Amino acid sequence: GPEMTTEASRVRALVRQLVRAPRVRFPPRGSALHCPTLQGVYLIRDPRGRVAHVGRTTRARNGLQDRLRGHRGGRSSFVRHYLNGDASRLRAGFTYAWIVVPKHRLRALVEALASGQLCPLHIGTGAATRS
Repeated sequence: GPEMTTEASRVRALVRQLVRAPRVRFPPRGSALHCPTLQGVYLIRDPRGRVAHVGRTTRARNGLQDRLRGHRGGRSSFVRHYLNGDASRLRAGFTYAWIVVPKHRLRALVEALASGQLCPLHIGTGAATRS
């Protein structure tokens, strides 16, 4: 129906917004991450600017800040598998960008479409190894 068309165009617009969002370098270990504590979707790019990971917040109370802190602290499948557990590599030129998306369904759809369009180098499959 027409409401689906509206939702689909909203999802596409949010993916475009995410791709254009400002890129922020991962800061040194003790420094604060520059992002809100709201719910949203984020991209992590490698030092060459390629999309390495697309993620979203699910239940984290502090939203984007908790998820990105988790990556920086090595608590993610992206760091475990793609960076071989070495979270310090994030501080060597990796960047992150985000958009705030309050609604859970919309976050899931934006993450899915962004992943499909951008083909990130790592996808969290839930499997123990990268394939």
